[in-house]
Amino acid sequence: MDVVNFLKDKTRIPVIGAPLFTVSYPELVLAQCKAGVVGSFPALNARPEEKLGEWISMMKQELLEYKEQNPDAVVAPFAVNQICHHSNNRLEHDMNVCVEHEVPIIITSLRAPKFVVDAVHSYGGAVMHDVINIRHAKKAVDEGADGLILVCAGAGGHAGTLSPFALVREVREFFDGPVALSGSISHGASVLSAQAMGADFAYVGTRFIATQEANASDGYKDMIVDSNAQDIMYSSTFTGVNGNYLRPSVVNAGLDPEDLPYADKNDMNFGSSGKDMDKAKPTGNNESKAWKDIWGAGQGIGNLHDVPTVKEAVDSMVEEYQDALSAMNSSARA
Repeated sequence: MDVVNFLKDKTRIPVIGAPLFTVSYPELVLAQCKAGVVGSFPALNARPEEKLGEWISMMKQELLEYKEQNPDAVVAPFAVNQICHHSNNRLEHDMNVCVEHEVPIIITSLRAPKFVVDAVHSYGGAVMHDVINIRHAKKAVDEGADGLILVCAGAGGHAGTLSPFALVREVREFFDGPVALSGSISHGASVLSAQAMGADFAYVGTRFIATQEANASDGYKDMIVDSNAQDIMYSSTFTGVNGNYLRPSVVNAGLDPEDLPYADKNDMNFGSSGKDMDKAKPTGNNESKAWKDIWGAGQGIGNLHDVPTVKEAVDSMVEEYQDALSAMNSSARA
C-alpha cells in the first residue's frame, strides 16, 4: 500500500494520532477519524483479548455509517498498534484478528517481525514501525516495513534522544517511503515543520490526551494543561525503556525524580496483566501500576491550555497549519 497516497484524501491535515496505552479507547479513536486525522490504539488496550475484534467491528461500522450520513466529511481510517515484545502473549491472537478485519495500517513497536509484516501484506495493508535511531530504522526496512515513525527527542512516552533535524535527514539518505515524525508536535505550525524537514506526517500524542474523549483522568489532563516543557523528565524506571513523563506525577506517586530505582529493557512486561510497579513504589503497594500512576507526556505541552473536544483540537491544528503555510509562502515571495 502507498500510505501517503492512501491517506492524502482521507485526512484534513497530515496527522496520525499516536496509540496511547490505556488512553486511546474507541471514543477517542472514532473522534479522531471523524475529525479527519488517523486515529490509532494499542491492541492491548482491548481487554480481555476478545474485545479487540468487537472494537474493530464496531469502529468500522460506525465510521461507515458516519460517512454515509456526512458524505462531504473527510473521514480518516484507524490503525492498530502491536507491541512486538516477547512478553506480549497476545501478539499472535491480536494479529489474527487484525488480518481477519483487514486493518489497513498496523503500527509496530519495539520490533517489526517479518511474520507481522507478511500477515499485513497478505491483504494489502501497510506496516508503520516506530524507531528512535538509524540502526532500528534500517532493521525495520530490512524486515519489510512500509513506513517509519521517527520518535525523536521530546516525544511523549517511549522516546529517543536524537534531534528530528538529524534523524529525518539521515533516514532520507536510504529510505524514500512514508515517514511520520514524533516529538513535541502539538501545534499546526509544527505539523508543517515536520513536512518541511522531509516527513510525510506528524505523529501526535499528548495533544489528544488532553481532550474530552480521551480515556485519561481529569487529573492527568489538568496536569498537562498546567505544565510546560520543564516539567517533563526522561527515565527508564517505569517500563525499562527510556521515556518522557510528567515530573509532578512522579512526585505525586511518592517517588524522588532525582533518585529513581534502576530498570532496564529486561524489566518490560506487556503480558495480560501489565507490569506491576513494586520495584518503583517505595511503599511496595502492588496496586500501583506504571501506566496508572506515572503519566507520560511530550515536551510540546507548553501551548496546551485547555481540554477541548477532539474536533475542536483538530480544527485548531488545521487553522494553525494553514496560517503557518500562508506566512511561509508570503515570506518566500518576499
